[in-house]
Amino acid sequence: MKICIYGAGAIGGYMGVMLKRGGLDVSLVARGAHLDAIKSRGLTLVTKTETITEHMPASRDPRDLGRQDVVIIALKAHQAWESAEDLKPLLGPQTAVVTAQNGVPWWYFHGLEGPHADLRLRSVDPGDRQWNAIGPERVIGCTVYPATEITEPGVIKHIYGDQFGLGEPNRQESARLARFADAIAAGGMKPRVFTDIRDDIWLKLWGNLCFNPISALTHATLDIVATEPGTRALARNMMLEAQEIGETLGARFRVDVDRRIDGAAGVGAHRTSMLQDLDKGRPLEIDALLTAVQEMGRLVGVHTPYIDAVLGLVQQMGRAKGVYPTFPEQVSVVDDRQLVAS
Repeated sequence: MKICIYGAGAIGGYMGVMLKRGGLDVSLVARGAHLDAIKSRGLTLVTKTETITEHMPASRDPRDLGRQDVVIIALKAHQAWESAEDLKPLLGPQTAVVTAQNGVPWWYFHGLEGPHADLRLRSVDPGDRQWNAIGPERVIGCTVYPATEITEPGVIKHIYGDQFGLGEPNRQESARLARFADAIAAGGMKPRVFTDIRDDIWLKLWGNLCFNPISALTHATLDIVATEPGTRALARNMMLEAQEIGETLGARFRVDVDRRIDGAAGVGAHRTSMLQDLDKGRPLEIDALLTAVQEMGRLVGVHTPYIDAVLGLVQQMGRAKGVYPTFPEQVSVVDDRQLVAS
């Protein structure tokens, strides 16, 4: 199986090393000093028990790597949107595309029946760029649970976790899904296949949509956000709004809201990804985590006053800091199935 990691950063690089170690034919798309280091010294993964270095073909230009059996997109939502057209040289007639990302995916309504079938979300795919360039029929959904970081160019540190949720958008079993799950397992990681991957997307999103922006606004670590009475209550109310949206759209939440918050508190003094991005002046991943949930709430008639308030604050903070918006504010709508939030 030929697998290309598009975005061999912290998570993508971790997956690349582990898959290569498991005997897969792996290549990487990366850039900058990280790419230079990978080309000259290989990609190194440092875990609590060992240090692994693997040598793999790597390039900034996907045309150098050719068609793949699987492409894993390990970019943030706005980066994936920007790169959608660049994926085309990697895509053959049967290539699967695994979206290893946080937040609401651009393909969310593909494979669902009913009035919202194949509806497009403007907040995560303005102009239908990914829908048209990649095609939702290629997608395997993926939720990411490991925590990793790049400590220096070409070196990734694994902090904790090895599980990946996987599932077909159409809720069907498939040979390609089974093969990819086997590849994940061969690499020493833990695949968990879901009948409806959206259930796991919501469970992961449930925390990200509140803990990330609250921590960015307050500069508090996760344990404080989840235990201080004021921020805990705010997070809880945001999560209850999101749960109503998800359940209205057919999702199932396998834990209750307080257990989910307590689980986050147990992680300890963790600086959320949005807080880390803010500190480093990097674009904030607001739309996939929050704006899309607001958009879906308006679609199904669920009022979201707590989400609306926090979204407005974090958007304004992002604009003031020059790290938002991450998508163009004006993108022409090219498909009448694209949802326009009112």
